[in-house]
Amino acid sequence: MRRFQGRHGLDQDGVVGAGTLAQLEVAPPARARQIELALERLRWTPLLQARRMIVINLPEFMLRAYEVHGDGSIEVRLESRVVVGKALDTRTPVFDEDMRFIEFSPYWNVPPSIARHETIPRIRREPDYFGRMGFEFVHPDGRVDTSLAPALLDAVMAGAARIRQRPGPENALGDIKFVFPNRSNIYLHHTPAVQLFGRGRRDYSHGCIRVEKPVELAEFVLQGMPGWDRERIETEMQRGESRTLRLAQAVPVLISYGTTVVKGDQTYFFDDIYGHDRVLDAALRQRAPARPD
Repeated sequence: MRRFQGRHGLDQDGVVGAGTLAQLEVAPPARARQIELALERLRWTPLLQARRMIVINLPEFMLRAYEVHGDGSIEVRLESRVVVGKALDTRTPVFDEDMRFIEFSPYWNVPPSIARHETIPRIRREPDYFGRMGFEFVHPDGRVDTSLAPALLDAVMAGAARIRQRPGPENALGDIKFVFPNRSNIYLHHTPAVQLFGRGRRDYSHGCIRVEKPVELAEFVLQGMPGWDRERIETEMQRGESRTLRLAQAVPVLISYGTTVVKGDQTYFFDDIYGHDRVLDAALRQRAPARPD
């Protein structure tokens, strides 16, 4: 039962609960269709764009770092569990871009929607939350205020100022951020909420992707850059001072969506957390030619 649960993205507790029972009741034709949809996506997914590449599979909540060797063989250099956007309202988009920067001890510029609906209301309820979490106000001219004032909260709500979180143990981005510029402002980062990586289903973020193994990912990304070994990476992460490092060579990042994955001789199935399979299935059936009588 635990092996079955592991192959279906469930908590491996050996208990036939509601989630496990739902997976047991999926009929073989539905699984076959799930495989067909995964193969269809692979037809138009941009793979092997460079010698090194990072791929995140959203329904699987997994990141893999690949390297292509000179003989054409492909090696998985890293596998890491990730936390992705909430299925209900903050889904992580599917796209591909090039990673160009790493930020050590990053500031977190709180997005306006999160500031208005979550951060500011909580600060008003719990004024000590502002200092405890290391927040500060930033004015349009770059001036920074570290003192809490009702007028500054109003300014953030009106869009006349912004709020950000200083580097530190409470920072929402953890101690490292991996940047691949994109229109959705999505990036990879660590997190102080490491307990979430132990869960089977891991859609808890506001859209960005939290990585369980940031040091190993940084080692992969910085491969070939002299002086950037594991010890130096960890030192920069722990320094507490924000620093941006430009990569010598960009690394393609693909955020993909596949509810079926083959690993070794086993096929794994995952929930269609964002409903993309359902949409693709309907589109393919609509385009399918009518069968002759």
